[in-house]
Amino acid sequence: MTPTETETKWEIDTVHSELRFTVSHLVIAKISGRFATWRATVRLDDEDVRRSHVEVVIEAATIDTGNPARDADLRSRDFLDVVHYPQIRFRSVEIVPAGDGDYLLNGELLIRGQARPVTLFVSDKGRIRDPSGRTRAAFFAHGEFDRRDFGMRAHSALDAGGLVVGDRVEVQVEAEAVSRERS
Repeated sequence: MTPTETETKWEIDTVHSELRFTVSHLVIAKISGRFATWRATVRLDDEDVRRSHVEVVIEAATIDTGNPARDADLRSRDFLDVVHYPQIRFRSVEIVPAGDGDYLLNGELLIRGQARPVTLFVSDKGRIRDPSGRTRAAFFAHGEFDRRDFGMRAHSALDAGGLVVGDRVEVQVEAEAVSRERS
């Protein structure tokens, strides 16, 4: 992607940001987790957001649900298969304004070597100058995908119906970004 004169590069400050997910457990509850190591770059065109671009790289082995045995299972071949696919990637394909600082972020999610389209709903939460003089922006994004689309088919059925682990994965991102000089 060729930078434009009206484009600003933003890097996500992962110390002040979080990438979380939620999946149903035993049909009646939800389990949440996060990824500890990830990075993202946003190239935001200040005149036309549709010319903007987002890229995210997640280190799959840093999955953390607060339960070491469950995390080991999620790293296994049945789920993320981090030995063969150490990174999860997202790259935007299209950004569509949806009014009042909201956007549809259409992109391609790559998990286990399989790329699938995913749409995230993004809210721009504003800009501020921090105490060191850097411009910061905040964004909230959420969406969902079906883990089976990425070859994660491991599950156990319950006698009463449903699955131990649900197929729909909800994703939430609270992102604080730091502005870099114009590209």
